[in-house]
Amino acid sequence: MKRKFACVIFCVILTAGAVFTSCSKGGSGVWKSGSGNDANPLAEGAKNNKYREFLTVDVFDSVANYQGIQPGWFAKIVKDKFNMELNIIAPNVAGGETLFQTRSAAGNLGDLIIAGTEAGRFKNMVKAGLLMDLTDLLKGKDVLAQYETAIRKANEDAGQDGIYAVPSEISSQSPQVSTDGIAPLVAPYVRWDAYQAAGYPAMETLEDWIPVMKQLQELVPESDSGKKTYAISLFRDWDSSMMTCAKNYASLYGYNELGFVLSKADGSDLQDILDENGQYLRALRFLFAANQEGLVDPESGSQNYDILSDKYRDGQILTSLWSWQGKDLYDREVDHTEGSTHQELGKGFYSALIQDMQCYTNGCYSEGNARLVIAIGSQAKDPQRLADFIDWLYSPEGMETAGQASGAGGPKGLAWEMDNGRPVYTEFGMRALPGNDIPVPEEWGGEAVGSWKDGAPALNFKPLSPVDIDPRTNEPYLTVMWSSVLEKNNTKLDLDWQNYAGGAKTCMEFLKSIDALLVAPGTSYIASEESSDITILRNKCKSVIIDHSWKMVFADTQAEFDRLLKDLRETVNGLGYQQVLAVDMQNARQEAASRIQAVEDFNNNAKNE
Repeated sequence: MKRKFACVIFCVILTAGAVFTSCSKGGSGVWKSGSGNDANPLAEGAKNNKYREFLTVDVFDSVANYQGIQPGWFAKIVKDKFNMELNIIAPNVAGGETLFQTRSAAGNLGDLIIAGTEAGRFKNMVKAGLLMDLTDLLKGKDVLAQYETAIRKANEDAGQDGIYAVPSEISSQSPQVSTDGIAPLVAPYVRWDAYQAAGYPAMETLEDWIPVMKQLQELVPESDSGKKTYAISLFRDWDSSMMTCAKNYASLYGYNELGFVLSKADGSDLQDILDENGQYLRALRFLFAANQEGLVDPESGSQNYDILSDKYRDGQILTSLWSWQGKDLYDREVDHTEGSTHQELGKGFYSALIQDMQCYTNGCYSEGNARLVIAIGSQAKDPQRLADFIDWLYSPEGMETAGQASGAGGPKGLAWEMDNGRPVYTEFGMRALPGNDIPVPEEWGGEAVGSWKDGAPALNFKPLSPVDIDPRTNEPYLTVMWSSVLEKNNTKLDLDWQNYAGGAKTCMEFLKSIDALLVAPGTSYIASEESSDITILRNKCKSVIIDHSWKMVFADTQAEFDRLLKDLRETVNGLGYQQVLAVDMQNARQEAASRIQAVEDFNNNAKNE
C-alpha cells in the first residue's frame, strides 16, 4: 500500500540533526553522491552521454497504481539522466496475483522489480532464478556503502549467498519514531469547514461518527463542480487478505493486518478478523450502518484509486482516513474560479477526535523495510544501467525527485529552492505540490510533458524514510515537515483547528499530547515461507472474505448482512480457514517479538557508535 504518502512531531525535526546518519555501522554518515550537482537535473542529464542506446525498462511494480509508460516531467528526468523509459506493469491495476504467477512461470518477471517478499516470496523468486545477483553490480556504489547493513539484513532470507534486492524505507532513526511525518497512517479526517459549522460535535466512539457525517453531508451537499457529496468513498485496488478500506477503520484503534490477524501496534492483542467482537467486523458494521444512512458513495465497488482521488480533489468526499487523500488532494488543490487553494479559501481537512481512538502509525525501519524491495530481473537488458538507477533512487537527489509522490519536494529549482539555508517552496511548488494539475514551466518540459500531476513518479516506492534528514537541506525529505512550511500553517482554518487541538501544530503532535497514538516499532521481520497447501487455502479464503465483505457493506437490510456473515464464516471454515489462521497467529507473535528486538538492537548500536 502504497502508495502515496505521511509523521514525527516538530520537535523531533529540530533535534534530528544536520548530519545524515547512515544505518550502516561504521560508515561516515555523510552521503557522497557521485552526481552531487544542485543544477536542474534535466539539464544535467542532457549532457550525459554514458548511455548510448535508448532502453525501455519493464518495471514489475506490485505497489504501483498506474500502468503503462511513465509520463511527464519525471519521465523526462529519467530519459535525460539514463536514456530510458519506465514501462510500469502494475498488478494493482490489472491482473492481480495471476499476473505475478504468469510472468514468474515465463521466467521473466520484469527488468526492474518492486515486490513484496512475505510468505517466502523473496526466497521463491531467488530460487526460481527471477532475480539477478547484485553483488558485483553494486560494488563501489553509494547505496551499498551507505546502507550495507540494511541490505545484508534484507538478503538473509534469500536462501543463498548474494545480494538480490535492496529494502525500502531505510532509516537512520529509532524504530520508535513514527515514519508518517505530521500525520499517522490513519486518523479521522473531516472537512473542517463543515465540522466547524456543525459546532464541533463530540464523538466518543467510532459509531458516533455516523451522525456527524450526516451533518457534514447536509452542510456540504454538493462538490465544487456541483456533484452530490458523500461522507465516505471506497475502492478495491488494495484489497489483499480482506477489504482494506474496512481494515483501515480498525487502524483507528491501533491495529494493522498480518494475514487473517489484526495485530495491535504494542503487541497487546492479536485478533482473528472474523472474531465477533473484533475490530474488522466492527468496521464492516460501521460501513453498513453508514451506507444505510446514504453516506457511502455507491460507486465505491467499481472505481479505482485514481477515480477516487479526483473526487477528493473536487470536494465530493467529506471524510478520509489517510491524510494524503483528503488533506493532500483537496486542501492544496487550486480553485480555478477563485485562483486560490481550497485551504486559502477556508475549506479543507483536519483530524477530529474520537475519544476512544488510538491511531496506528509505523515506526521507522532502521534495518530497512524488507517486506518491500527493489531488484533487477535475471533477464534484464543492461543491468548495470538499472543498478545505476537504483543507486540514484537512494541518493538525496533521487529521494527528492522520485520520492515526490511520497511527499518529497521533487526537482530542486522547480518546486523548491534553498533560501537562507533552508528549503522553501517556489511559487510553482506552492501551487503544484503535492499533486495538482498545474502546467510545468517551459524550461522543465512545458506542454511536451504535461501537468505536474500527470508527470508525478508512478513507482510508489520509498527508497529511504521520507522523515529522514536530507543532507542537502538539513531538513526532512517530507516537505510538510519543513520549518518553512509549518510556520505558514496559519490560515483561519489552520488556526481554528490548532485551537481545537489545544495549540498543537500538527496532527501527530495533537495525538501524542492526548495519548491517542500507537507506534508499531519498525522491523525487518518477514513472515516465514508457508506450505503450498496453506497458500492454496489462503487464496480461497481471502477471495470469499473480500467478496462477502463488500456485499455486507452494501447489504440492503440487517437481515441480509447477518446472512452474509453467517455464510462467510461457514464457507471459509469449510475451506480451511482455521489452519491458515493458526499460521498467521504464529507469524503475528513472531512479528511482535521482532519489534521488541528491533528497538533493543537500535539502542545497542547507538550506544556502541
